[in-house]
Amino acid sequence: MKKINRRKFLQKSLLASGVIASSKTLWNSPVYSQSLNRASGQTSKLSNLGSTLQVIRVSNDADTRMRVPRGFVVRQIARTGKPVVSHSDYLWHGAPDGSAIFATDDGGWIYTSNSELDKGRGGVGAIRFNRDGEIIDSYSILSGTSINCAGGSTPWGTWLSCEEHANGLVYECDPYGKEQAVSCPMLGAFTHEAAAVDPAHKHIYLTEDVPDGKLYRFTPDDYPDDGRAKLSTGTLEVALITGTNLNTSRAVSWRRVPHPVPQLNLTADGSITPPTRNQVPDAEKFNGGEGCWYFEGTVYFTTKGDNRVWALDTNKNTLEVLYDKNRDRAFTPAMNDVDNLTVSAGGDILVAEDGPEMRLVVFSPETTPYELVNVLGHRRSEITGPAFSPDGSRLYFSSQRGPTGSSRDGRTYEMTGPFFT
Repeated sequence: MKKINRRKFLQKSLLASGVIASSKTLWNSPVYSQSLNRASGQTSKLSNLGSTLQVIRVSNDADTRMRVPRGFVVRQIARTGKPVVSHSDYLWHGAPDGSAIFATDDGGWIYTSNSELDKGRGGVGAIRFNRDGEIIDSYSILSGTSINCAGGSTPWGTWLSCEEHANGLVYECDPYGKEQAVSCPMLGAFTHEAAAVDPAHKHIYLTEDVPDGKLYRFTPDDYPDDGRAKLSTGTLEVALITGTNLNTSRAVSWRRVPHPVPQLNLTADGSITPPTRNQVPDAEKFNGGEGCWYFEGTVYFTTKGDNRVWALDTNKNTLEVLYDKNRDRAFTPAMNDVDNLTVSAGGDILVAEDGPEMRLVVFSPETTPYELVNVLGHRRSEITGPAFSPDGSRLYFSSQRGPTGSSRDGRTYEMTGPFFT
């Protein structure tokens, strides 16, 4: 990870007059966004868009207005309970959540979206676009699971969908829907939130959405350099942190979780082993782990319980806090209810707020925080699943519960405009 000068970062934030938020997807393609977007010329930072916001009406959604940068347009592309395309009988799922974009061989892309419904009603849906951005198909790639919250895309072109409940598992899904999704129990049974793959060290990092959640690291025995379904064996570990000063860079060590899936392991007296999350008592506790993203040697992740954004240097195994709402009161406005997180090809950190503001907010060591998107009139919902098209010209995201606040009113949008200059 490039050393982040937090003092300069905060000094720049004093000049901010807005916030940004955003997404969760490795610029999500079969290869990492850095490679894809550099190949297509998208190496620059996001344009400074926060000073030109205007309110617009959303195409195909008469109920919704949004505050977006001048010159941008937004259209609704999917709505819960309705077909996305006329020739498909797949109805868009309820409570759309974590998402990713995958480039296709024909120059188009696929948008995958989790469903955070419970009682086996969750899963993952997909929308396929051609090279011109026209929707050509929609279908399910995972069904019968529960509370599929976030996840992460992989360098080998699959989507890791995470169940957010006490016995939740990770499922590896084929964005094309041609291969059946497979469960990955060795990645642990716990309240999963998000996942991020470090291809340099061949690790998968996982967050846990409970008040005393852990940060996990999985090392496959057979790293999937190509193909999929090679996550059946490996080592799951949890993070231990040295020191308590949040204003310093602290050392991270890792300890093995003896039984990642406790239901499959019995003690000598026949009882079930402790839950995954309780098997290493001195593991560091994180207050509500949320979005997780790998970028150039760093894993960035958020914790919603204390409104923090963290940066884990995967080369040095050190951890620092980039943003803490209570500490960094100079941010104007402060980021609240931090949730999904992604990093653009140019290094901009985008944070989605899971709260009444319905904002997508951007910041980086070189960019003052600003609001990129604000969905108006959806205050009982939350913004979920931000993901850029491969060329960076389109941003996808959902209002999980729409203006009514119902999981049966989820709406998914496409925002188009000059994100990069």
